Parts: sequence; structure tokens; C-alpha cells
Amino acid sequence: MANSNTVSDREHVQATQELSKAVANKIRYLQTLATAIDNKDDRLVYQLIDGDRYSEQIVQAKHGSADTDNENLVSDIAAKLGQYLSANLLAYLAETYPFFYFEQIGLGKFQFYFGNWWDRRLFGELDVIKVQFIFDSTEYEKLRRAFELEGQSKRLNSDKISMLSSQADQLQALIDSQEQRDAEKEKTRLQLKKLAQEKVMPWEASKAKEAKQQLVNQLSNLTEQDEKAQDAYRLIKDNEKKVLELSKEDTLIGYEKQSIIAKFGSFDAFEARCESLYRDYIADLIATNGRKNTNE
Repeated sequence: MANSNTVSDREHVQATQELSKAVANKIRYLQTLATAIDNKDDRLVYQLIDGDRYSEQIVQAKHGSADTDNENLVSDIAAKLGQYLSANLLAYLAETYPFFYFEQIGLGKFQFYFGNWWDRRLFGELDVIKVQFIFDSTEYEKLRRAFELEGQSKRLNSDKISMLSSQADQLQALIDSQEQRDAEKEKTRLQLKKLAQEKVMPWEASKAKEAKQQLVNQLSNLTEQDEKAQDAYRLIKDNEKKVLELSKEDTLIGYEKQSIIAKFGSFDAFEARCESLYRDYIADLIATNGRKNTNE
């Protein structure tokens, strides 16, 4: 009687065939990828390393035919793939987004700045494999908000600058009124001294006490204003520094807005183009490959 734990010849043959087929499939995948790289066919490389995305956005099929297991074969060389793919992608981005300046920070990794002017802003990172901008959320929101405020004839920091300027005016007024406060303090002290020297009838004691407290409160308030005035010069300098920084930021964002309008016409168009970057770039690779084949 055959042992139930023993694999039959038929089962072994079937397992061998399936394994051989799986290995051959992986070899074929890697060979196809290697050939695409040798032929500098970036379009095919993108299809091979992320078939689902390619199918959805380029072929526009609801269900892709990607082989995730095979794609995982190259997960450990993603940085090298990114480095290889970056050459053509950066050339495309330089033409499409001429105001972005890229800086390599690692193998296949890039960050980018908005503009080449003084004190430009670090604006995010580039995902080469996904052909996607990873914007710095804080910096991007400033730019988006600046466009939004255009309808109100305001710049990003208009309200903050207005508030700081108002505070500076109040602080300066506090400094300028020092002599007036000194006179009021002297007058208040004399009134307190006079109250202390006056004889008060029992039935007038409550009224006199209230009057004295009012004078004490007034003197205390004037003293507090003096203390604020002593610190006012420093606060005014701090405010001037903040206003300068905010104005500088508004100027830089103004350059950014001009760059976007010059290239895309509006911020909405810029956002839409960023959203379709993968699709647009693959389409450009297809068109470039078509022209190359025609010339050959």
C-alpha cells in the first residue's frame, strides 16, 4: 500500500513544471527589463516596474495586467533604477517646469527649489520612480494661499504686516507720551499725599478710601505703561525685523507667482499639470520614441 505522505510522480511532475514556468517567467521579466534599459526605452521600464499604474493612467484599463511578484524582484535596486530614469526625466522637467531647480541628495533621490534667485525656497522632493512631486506642504500652502488672496488685492503676509505696523505705532506712542505720564504720576502722588493729610469724618471714610484706591490704581497703570515703554524700543526693533522677513517672503512668493503665470497662465493650470505629470511624461516618451523610429 502506498504511503499517503509520499508525493506521487504525477504531482511531482506538475510541481516541477509550475516551478520551471514561474522561474522562466521571472527570467523573461528581468531580461525584458534589461533589454529596455540597454535600449534606453524608459517608457517600457516604467511599464515594467509599475504595471498597474501604467495600465490605469496610460492604457486607461480598470484592471491592469501587472505582475507584482515580478516587480518585487527589482525593489532592492529601486535607487539604481531611479538614478537611471532621472536623466531623461530631469531634462523633461527642466523644460516643463523651468522655475524648478533640482539637486541630487542621494542615489536616485532629488530635492528641488523654486527659482534660482537669492534666498529661494526648498519646495519638495522628486519621486523619480512614480514621476511625482512631493511638495513641502507648508511652502506649497503658502503659494496656494497667495494666489487665493489675489482676489482680495492682498499679499500672503499683508494682515500680519499691518498688525505689526499697528503695534509699532502703539509702542512709539507709548514712548512719545513719557513726559505726559511723568506729569500725571506727579499729580497723582500729590493727590495721594493730600488725601493722607486730610482729616476724614467717619461717615466720609468709605468715600475717601474709594478715592484713594482709584488714585493708587491710576498710578499703578501709569507705572505699567512706563515698564512697557522701557521695553518698547526692543519690541519695535523686533517688529521691524519681522516685517522685513515677511516682506521678503512676499517678494519671493511674488516671483514664484509670476513664474507660474508665465508658464501655465494660472495656479489651477499648474496644479492640474502636476496632477497629470506621470501621464504627460509617459506620453512624451512615447512621442519621442515614435519620432526616433521614424527618423531611423
